[in-house]
Amino acid sequence: MHIRFRLEARLDVLEARRWYESRVPGLGSEFARAVDGAVAAIRRFPESHPYVYRKVRKAILRRFPYALLYVAEEGEITVLACFHHRRDPNSWIERT
Repeated sequence: MHIRFRLEARLDVLEARRWYESRVPGLGSEFARAVDGAVAAIRRFPESHPYVYRKVRKAILRRFPYALLYVAEEGEITVLACFHHRRDPNSWIERT
């Protein structure tokens, strides 16, 4: 399945990666690998992650307090957000 990141989701990932890299050199790259791992899991089993809102599913990243929020339909997966667990969950709903 093709996976597409919305611009907002790409910016979420870049912002988090920069933040981690500014704290500990190399940690930003580890965050990026965690995102890649979650993307691979979504691609393999898109329906295995739980619904969190209507058609939106959530794949939790390993080691980091983030999740990828995505919609899988019509042969394509669209990542809506890379979301920190402590953020207000309503802030990403407008992206659906």
